[in-house]
Amino acid sequence: MKRNKLLGGLLGLLLVTSGCNSQPANIQFPQDSLPIRIQRFDEALLHLIETNDTSLEKDLLATYPAMLDITGKGILNLQSPAVPGFFDRIINYYSEPTLKQLYEDAVGYYKEVTDIEEQLGRGFAFLKANFPTMQVPAVYMHVSGFSQNVLAGDSLLSLSIDRYLGADYPLYRQFFQDYQRIKMQRTLAASDYLTGWLMSEFPFTGNENVLLERMVYEGKIKYIVSLALPEVKPYQLMGYTEASYAWCEEHASTLWSTIIQRKHLYTPDRLTTEKYFQEAPCTFLSDETPGNIGTWIGWQIVNRYMQETKASLPALMQQTNAQELLTLSKYKPE
Repeated sequence: MKRNKLLGGLLGLLLVTSGCNSQPANIQFPQDSLPIRIQRFDEALLHLIETNDTSLEKDLLATYPAMLDITGKGILNLQSPAVPGFFDRIINYYSEPTLKQLYEDAVGYYKEVTDIEEQLGRGFAFLKANFPTMQVPAVYMHVSGFSQNVLAGDSLLSLSIDRYLGADYPLYRQFFQDYQRIKMQRTLAASDYLTGWLMSEFPFTGNENVLLERMVYEGKIKYIVSLALPEVKPYQLMGYTEASYAWCEEHASTLWSTIIQRKHLYTPDRLTTEKYFQEAPCTFLSDETPGNIGTWIGWQIVNRYMQETKASLPALMQQTNAQELLTLSKYKPE
């Protein structure tokens, strides 16, 4: 059984390449979508915060027991809604004026969520077609105050909508850099939902200090999401500008050669490996290299592997030998 996951700073985001249109026949593309309804925990909790009506607590516990539990643990470090003062702590946290305004803005911006439900319906239909035993979770929205972005449990998935108010949302300019704000778009909500669920269903089991293993894992997740939501453009999935994405494609050979020459691919150096997955531009490689370049390269490797092997998606996820996957991919950009 899948353990509860708190997937917070998740989402070094997703990528595809120009070659992704020629996919193996073993990948299933369903015609129909699944009915997905987002349950509005965010709205219900805001009502309690705004009214401070203690009579609402019982209804919240009855309607959203799992969300209260996972929100308390993931955001406020509260062990259980049964702990005395649980709701007092929650109300106090969200009543801070700036956070409360953020909360109200987020709920207002996401008053209508049909577009995201439809995207998730198509995305989860794709996952279900390719992973028939995969459970489709109950889907929620929450507000974390820029804390836990994605909350995932055994049958639960929730997104912190205060992270998706658009790059020009005024408060973001006080807390986030340009390269971070470009990812804080409504168009990426569905892809981040799917990313969180895939990471929960297929947790990383390799050596996180080894660059190749991290690259391959990230590349697998991004590859699948890019197929599940083909309407999201490659540069958007990566959180890049179109120019930055084009730069990566143009300089793929140089990037790969630099990694090999510096012996970064296999050296179990956590600090070095982490640099490849940070949001900030990877200036240690060159002044032009965007952030999260490890994920971008991982996607290139996985895409080539799938083209070479014609594997199914379950077979891809079952291939846990990163070196073997790299060898079979014949990845050598020119």
